[in-house]
Amino acid sequence: MKSNFETMQAQLMKEPKSWLVTGVAGFIGSNLLEALLRLNQKVVGFDNFATGHRHNLEDVRNSVNEAQWCNFRFIEGDITDLDTCRNSCDEVDYVLHQAALGSVPRSVEDPINTNRSNIDGFLNMLVAARDAGVKRYVYAASSSTYGDHPALPKVEDQIGEPLSPYAVTKYVNELYAKVFGRVYESQTIGLRYFNVFGPRQDPNGAYAAVIPRWIGALLKGATCAINGDGETSRDFCYVANVVQANVLAALVEDAEALNQVYNIGYGGRTTLNQLYRMIRDRIATERPAIASLEPSYLDFRTGDVRHSQADISKAKRLLQYQPTHSVVEGMNAAIPWYLSR
Repeated sequence: MKSNFETMQAQLMKEPKSWLVTGVAGFIGSNLLEALLRLNQKVVGFDNFATGHRHNLEDVRNSVNEAQWCNFRFIEGDITDLDTCRNSCDEVDYVLHQAALGSVPRSVEDPINTNRSNIDGFLNMLVAARDAGVKRYVYAASSSTYGDHPALPKVEDQIGEPLSPYAVTKYVNELYAKVFGRVYESQTIGLRYFNVFGPRQDPNGAYAAVIPRWIGALLKGATCAINGDGETSRDFCYVANVVQANVLAALVEDAEALNQVYNIGYGGRTTLNQLYRMIRDRIATERPAIASLEPSYLDFRTGDVRHSQADISKAKRLLQYQPTHSVVEGMNAAIPWYLSR
């Protein structure tokens, strides 16, 4: 029996739509672009390359056929410019808003630019989508919104105090989206991502996420650093699950599902120590010299939450979200991509 996502994909192949993906040259944005182009959709992409990369777009181009690539139109620009946001929304059915300055440490060091991109830019996109008559505005929210709330797993309507400027900005996004639903009857859906990983996630730079950073280090035979004692845990979610959630959120017809936020994770919990061994042991099948390499341990990092795990029952009930990849399955799909490059 076909899943709801498979049914929706078949429907899109028959009746293509027009999509805007902001942050399209980024890790998640480029994966969304690839998935949509493979479904023969028309896609407008929007990025300023602050954290995204042109090589991600080239990677997508090499993974689709020429006719599919011709369905893509790219706009280089910044979401802090309202006119560019308006231009990007022209004749678009659905917005998948991924553009943001991510990273808790970056927000601690640079709260001004984090606010400018994540709040000013978010509001610009909401206004542009509203004025263009876009059918649905799906946006990347964040599990950082749970802050210091101690309960596990995390349930959407139980949040604590934010622990970083980044967390503040992502919570404000949710508030703005809710208000636009009430005041302007905009259709919005927020997806609280939990530690997404997969191909095209950048292993370089000061704010690289832990999985690509460790993969990059181990491929060089270098020692990986763990912040804290390694027993910090996260709900690591493979990017294919996130792509599924975005498409489901854009196309869901149930009125109860609209103007809501959803946890998007796998629903499990992996410690950093477990994660390290998982990555090392998988890479060691190709690079045996690293099989016994142990990590170093640093101080805990300011603004980090100790434990995180998603309750995905709401997304399952209202969006029919069914994650297809566990952490192990996602790692087995992601690591060969890094090895090949």
